[in-house]
Amino acid sequence: MATETASSKFAKLAALDPDEVVTHSFVRDITMGSGTRIALITLDNGRDHTRPNTLGPATLLELSGVLDELTARAAKKEIDGVAIIGKQFIFAAGADLSKVGDLPDRDTGLQMAKLGHEVLGKLSDLGVPSFVFYNGLALGGGVEIGLNADYRTIDSSVPAFALPEVFLGIIPGWGGAWLLPNLIGIENALEVVISNPLKNNRMLKGPEVFELGIADAMFGPANFLEDSLKWADSVLTGKTKVKRKNEPGKLERAVKWDVAIGIAQKTLESRIGKIAKSPYRALELLKAAKNTDKKTGFAAEDEALADLISGDQFRASIYAFNLVQKRAKRPAGAPDKALARPVGKVGVIGAGLMASQFALLFVRRLQVPVVITDLDQARVDKGVASIKGEIDELLAKGRIGSDESNRLKALVTGTTDKADFADCDWVIEAVFEELGVKQTVFADVEKYISPDAILATNTSSLSVEQIGAKLKNPERVVGFHFFNPVAVMPLIEVVKTAKTTDAALSTAMVTAEKLRKNAVITADTPGFVVNRILAKLLGEAMHAVEQGAPFETVVDAVKPFGLPMDPFALLELVGLKVGAHVLDTHHAAFPERFFESPALHELAEFGHLFEKDAKGRNKGIDPKVVEIVKKHRIPGSTPLTVEELRTRVEDGLADEIHRMLDDKVVAAAEDIDLCLILGAGWPFQMGGATPYLDRVGASERVFGSTFHNPRIVGVA
Repeated sequence: MATETASSKFAKLAALDPDEVVTHSFVRDITMGSGTRIALITLDNGRDHTRPNTLGPATLLELSGVLDELTARAAKKEIDGVAIIGKQFIFAAGADLSKVGDLPDRDTGLQMAKLGHEVLGKLSDLGVPSFVFYNGLALGGGVEIGLNADYRTIDSSVPAFALPEVFLGIIPGWGGAWLLPNLIGIENALEVVISNPLKNNRMLKGPEVFELGIADAMFGPANFLEDSLKWADSVLTGKTKVKRKNEPGKLERAVKWDVAIGIAQKTLESRIGKIAKSPYRALELLKAAKNTDKKTGFAAEDEALADLISGDQFRASIYAFNLVQKRAKRPAGAPDKALARPVGKVGVIGAGLMASQFALLFVRRLQVPVVITDLDQARVDKGVASIKGEIDELLAKGRIGSDESNRLKALVTGTTDKADFADCDWVIEAVFEELGVKQTVFADVEKYISPDAILATNTSSLSVEQIGAKLKNPERVVGFHFFNPVAVMPLIEVVKTAKTTDAALSTAMVTAEKLRKNAVITADTPGFVVNRILAKLLGEAMHAVEQGAPFETVVDAVKPFGLPMDPFALLELVGLKVGAHVLDTHHAAFPERFFESPALHELAEFGHLFEKDAKGRNKGIDPKVVEIVKKHRIPGSTPLTVEELRTRVEDGLADEIHRMLDDKVVAAAEDIDLCLILGAGWPFQMGGATPYLDRVGASERVFGSTFHNPRIVGVA
């Protein structure tokens, strides 16, 4: 029997995960009013919606057996169609990534790819039409179940639908890379397979899936199954003829296909460089899908998936994925949540851009009164108007309704009288990055607030303990360091001083969670985590050009890190004056390891590093910048080569991170990487800094060991 063949062929895979939570395939026959008989498969792992259906080897083998039985029944004319639906709220979330990351070798990865193709491919060879009803979350292999079927419907309320594989260092390997472009056209497929994953893993919603043409019909959640069955019946009886507006025609294959691939290639190279392997491997598969048959396309997916699954970048991606999905949810060193003080009102000191972003975030997420203050009424009024304008924009974009808009605007007020902060449980400052200024504003507001109210500072470089040094109750002060833009960046560094109480720290951690941010607890040390590591990187970059290295040499030296932008583009983004201040702060704290940069100070006065094109994009270092740097050439220095500089930067980072761990800035190397991934855009495929530094040998060169044992590397 076919089932026995599949079971024996893939027995090695099933044995790898004896504890797999199996998603079962339950079958029931439904006879429609027209007399057609549809075998409905329900995928269900027996858990609630917090544990999505996943597609491990045992799950796939069970589904394979069920499909074989239905094929036999179809041959006997016992059924007219087969449909698949998921359990409540969930269709399927693809393979269990933690298990895929444990595959021992490339051959096992190849077998996993072939198993998915063999099983899901049966949906197009049942002898009767196949349907998939996407009733809830569908990711990766879950999406590919439907792509292998003949027809698809989707629930309009589906919140998350995606092929996220490229984000994780692999490719859609169970048909997605070949089937999708041949279903919805190359441009749409490029968006779903490559662009969306690289936009911080953007998900599609039900209506978008229908508009793209991935689903042939869309129904509301109230009667989704009933409506989908009726629609399937109408297809089976011939009453409904399915037309696919985005299916590629001859003209698209002859002209548009290769042009779209070429544009995508150039866009990838300009945005992410050439270090990440998965986007380019996906691009190759999408390109080939233009003129290959399904068998050839699936075989190419098998080989690509096997290569990537067994490689360094996927292993690092799984490490990063587990940090974001698991460690970030259980922050190291967080006190009991029961100690947290309820936050019923928030005060924001400052009314500028950053303060307005804080106020908007707090009022949206906490739904409590927020009061802002500044030096004079004009600034306060401008800040309040800015916040309410942002709320109006959210309304205009359909992100919130009119009732919520009115409620949020009513919760935001401004004042110049600190007495209005008296009933605040949480006060955060967003004033000039100068110790005396921050000490003064906190001392001023402390006169009015209760002794239990928390004082949070958004400082990025100053000592949190020093900011609270002049207070009567310094134990209530915590660092609460956001990253810009506040609404988008998911990280908050929560800084604990030697005096911070567990109650204050717990309040900060619970508040961060309610703001839908990931919080990492750090010690009160210069730069905390992200800025300290970036200061090391930027300081080395500026020191190298002051030694005479061309800017291009520095850019080439750090390319293997896979960072979203080179050091000079990053400096331009954060602001040259801010960059100079950060370097000065770290040089003052650690003069033997962090370089000061006289050139950067003059460049900050000059105002920019890059020449711009007509659209405001960087087109190269301004020649005047090169002349300024030459003025600050370090006497007697010799320019480093690309290889020499890369080694120096790698070793410098390994040394600094090792010191940070010795000094207990954070609890573990995992927290360093979590901060870099969430706060600095360090790529998933690199896994943060420490797996990369282990792989290239920097850790062993510097301190004779590795951050991770065993190292996070691929397999043969």
